[in-house]
Amino acid sequence: MKILARGEKIRTEELKLKLSSVVCDLKIIDDTDLSSANLNDYDLIFDLDFDEHTDQLNFYAGLTIPVIVSCVKTQLAKSVHDYGKKINCTLIGMNCLPTFINRELSEVSLFDSTSKATLETLMQQLNWKYKLIEDRVGMVTPRIIFMIINEACYTVQEGTASLEDIDTSMKLGTNYPFGPFEWANKIGVKHVYETLEAIYNDTHDERYKICPLLKTKYLKRESF
Repeated sequence: MKILARGEKIRTEELKLKLSSVVCDLKIIDDTDLSSANLNDYDLIFDLDFDEHTDQLNFYAGLTIPVIVSCVKTQLAKSVHDYGKKINCTLIGMNCLPTFINRELSEVSLFDSTSKATLETLMQQLNWKYKLIEDRVGMVTPRIIFMIINEACYTVQEGTASLEDIDTSMKLGTNYPFGPFEWANKIGVKHVYETLEAIYNDTHDERYKICPLLKTKYLKRESF
């Protein structure tokens, strides 16, 4: 299987690990190479930065192969609607934020529900376990984890506990692999903030209203 992938290094490195047991020819490119790459030469494309560059759909729409895109901060339906033309590729959304790619279960969505058989065949070829969910902003896991991170920010902001105490308590008390602030740094405060902002704008649910502490860290481009 010939696979093409584009995205920031932290995500392409994680994808390499995810594909380490798959017999494939993987090529990684950056944005500047997309216009010159012969995309029809590949059996599968991963766009790990699609959330930030949905205009790249212009390159994929006419293809007849599966295209897996990071689709957490937007909906596949919204991206296709904004593109304004018919697409031929099998468009698959996936949670491709850092730390979520190389996981035992891949979280995916479909633009066209009639593509379920194609998705099943592809997942079998990759030997990936997956969960098909609705095409919604935030998917499932990011909604839960980012809401916890946001609530942890409120707890610190109110002076109830320190960052260190919260991280330690969550790891020991819930057996999470990371504390909320440690996890936010690994994912990237930018991704956490922008995802929560997109969910809140989509749902207007107060649970996703961003804590001022998190917003300040995002605006200052700081980690916790």
